[in-house]
Amino acid sequence: MANLHFELVTPEKLVRSDDVFMVVVPGTEGDFGVLADHAPVMSTIRDADLVIYVSEGAAPETITVQGGFAEVNEAGLTVLAEAVS
Repeated sequence: MANLHFELVTPEKLVRSDDVFMVVVPGTEGDFGVLADHAPVMSTIRDADLVIYVSEGAAPETITVQGGFAEVNEAGLTVLAEAVS
């Protein structure tokens, strides 16, 4: 299966830029999983954990984000967070 290009950005810096298997995004309307070739979508995000799976079956990694936006397009997933911790 193809990999998803994932970028996590804050106003200060690029936090992460990787090819991953899947990311679960905490959207304000509910969580949603993004895999490679996901349909284009844009969503606001709530304060919660991004859950990142580097490969299929891998243990999840979490990064806490505070507000912002998520955009899925042909290039992959970009999360523009107000802050991360």
